[in-house]
Amino acid sequence: MRKQIVAGNWKMNNDYVDSEQLVSKLREQYIESETEVIIAPPFTSLLCSSNLLKGSRINVAAQNMHYAENGAYTGEISAGMLKSIGVDTVILGHSERRAYFNETDALLAKKVNAALKNNMRIIFCFGEELSDRKSGNEEAIVEGQIKNALFHLPASAWTNIVLAYEPVWAIGTGETASPEQAQDMHAFIRKTIENKYSSALALDVSILYGGSVKPANAKEIFSKEDVDGGLIGGAALDVSQFTAIINAF
Repeated sequence: MRKQIVAGNWKMNNDYVDSEQLVSKLREQYIESETEVIIAPPFTSLLCSSNLLKGSRINVAAQNMHYAENGAYTGEISAGMLKSIGVDTVILGHSERRAYFNETDALLAKKVNAALKNNMRIIFCFGEELSDRKSGNEEAIVEGQIKNALFHLPASAWTNIVLAYEPVWAIGTGETASPEQAQDMHAFIRKTIENKYSSALALDVSILYGGSVKPANAKEIFSKEDVDGGLIGGAALDVSQFTAIINAF
């Protein structure tokens, strides 16, 4: 049975001290439930966050990683490095990585392979631009991003994959896909996976919604049949907002 998940992507926010304070507050205020909670601090705060959360049910993820095990890749971090500090979940394919760092489906497929080789769990992000939505091309874009980066994998690999649909036009803009739009796309994603693999696998994959989720709209979005949680941006930096979103289930 697929999990309900709320993941907080801190992006390039919070230095070491800020991170310690935020994690400590989160651990104090978080009430354990069936919902899995994940935070993704910047690289400099991964170790301290992981240490502070030992013994809790809050997991730590990296925001990115390189596909190589080691080598002359200045400034990059490998899967093995993340695993060595107890981090075994990574976000790949975030729209900001695609837009600002030119990450392609082909590159992401290599990162996916590297993460799975190291037995890491992947939160794989994808989604359409506003122009795609306006032209009615959103399903084709989403289908292509999933197929190009993930459909080379055997069915067994999907036990380590969580999907995160993020309409790019709704990230950090204050705009949010309606709960109905989110449900429609999530249902389409699940059907796309079913067509490639099986209905059993499709029903078992958690699909998160990422796009300006806030306490005010989380409950309605999470109530939809094919929405299994959220990948939260700005609201994850505020403990009261983040815990309210977690509790929306």
